[in-house]
Amino acid sequence: MESKYLEYKDEIVSLFWNGNGYQAIAQHLIDKYNFKVKKHTLRHRIKDIIQYVIADKEIIQHNILLQKRSQKQADLNRIKNKAFREHARLENALVEYNKALIDLLKSESLKTTIKQHTSKGKQAIIVQIADTHFNELVNLKHNKYDFEVASKRLQKFAHYIKEYAKFYNVSEIFIAITGDLLNSDRRLDELVNASSNRSKATFLSVHLLKHFILDLNSVANISVGCVSGNESRVNKDLGWVDQIATDNYDFVIFEMLRLLMPDINFVTSGALELVVEVNGHNCLLIHGHQLKNMQSDKIAKVMSKYARNGIILDFMMCGHLHETKITDLFARSSSLVGANAYSENALLLSSRAAQNIYIMKDKERHDIRIDLQHTKGFNGYPINKELSSYNAKSLDKSLKKQTVFKIVI
Repeated sequence: MESKYLEYKDEIVSLFWNGNGYQAIAQHLIDKYNFKVKKHTLRHRIKDIIQYVIADKEIIQHNILLQKRSQKQADLNRIKNKAFREHARLENALVEYNKALIDLLKSESLKTTIKQHTSKGKQAIIVQIADTHFNELVNLKHNKYDFEVASKRLQKFAHYIKEYAKFYNVSEIFIAITGDLLNSDRRLDELVNASSNRSKATFLSVHLLKHFILDLNSVANISVGCVSGNESRVNKDLGWVDQIATDNYDFVIFEMLRLLMPDINFVTSGALELVVEVNGHNCLLIHGHQLKNMQSDKIAKVMSKYARNGIILDFMMCGHLHETKITDLFARSSSLVGANAYSENALLLSSRAAQNIYIMKDKERHDIRIDLQHTKGFNGYPINKELSSYNAKSLDKSLKKQTVFKIVI
């Protein structure tokens, strides 16, 4: 639009929105600026300017509306695509993880000799394996942990279990795995990039537990039960039904041990909780993340839940908090790891590496904490070949520094 009156556009529009008609605006401009023009002619010019401005405003508003709609659709598409990408990335990671496990299983012998022992009496031992976090590296001043340290601590644990088994004349041992065999890894990028490493960590964990089980089998018959923990889950969100809870590295390791040692009695049930009867004692295995602070009222609620279903529990055992606690009806094991940055800084717990055993006599139970912090005199199980083959990280490797600049005098 061309008009010599456009430079007065803002003033004209302001007068119009304040309720002035075209003729009144024309008279105002003639009086104010001494225009030499007929009022009728100026009135028509003012009308054209106002209609132009209003039309222009409507176009802008319409364009903004279109842009908002376009942005909304773009946001919906982005959310949809993000959900698909995360699903696809997780599926790809799990496919690679399973392929790597299959390749490793094919290279392993499934033939393992299991000893059978004659029953010696009405006494058994429950051996709790809690929070091993096998693939975790800890480098604190007062605690070190990697696969090699884990191997030594498991061997030390087996040594004392066998001593108690001989002392109590025990021929039956039940191994209660209460979760978190591997450490947490819930970032999808890391899971994709480390799927092969995760499968190797899984298999190294299987190796360690296989050696541990065979070590105990030298003195007693072995049964094994397992529940899943929260840290070793595959998905980033916790699951509370078995189909989701079994999507867990604890469950994978348990099933692989079953394949490798078919003559061992592996007890299966729900993934989150398992009730077993050992020498007349009804015992509940549970990881413990469901119990929050694990105070007496939480324990009572769990026992009440089972009582309503006709199951009277005599004892509960869990892990999760990496600190030993033993009461009359409940026991919590520490971890094989011991103190780490999370337990010390987030939970404010100064824990030590330890695991529990429970002597299950007829109508009696003796709970024993085995300290595993120091491993002097124990060389660990022979897994050097596997550590080398699977290129597992150790503290030495993680702390090794490359020399960039060196001065020789």
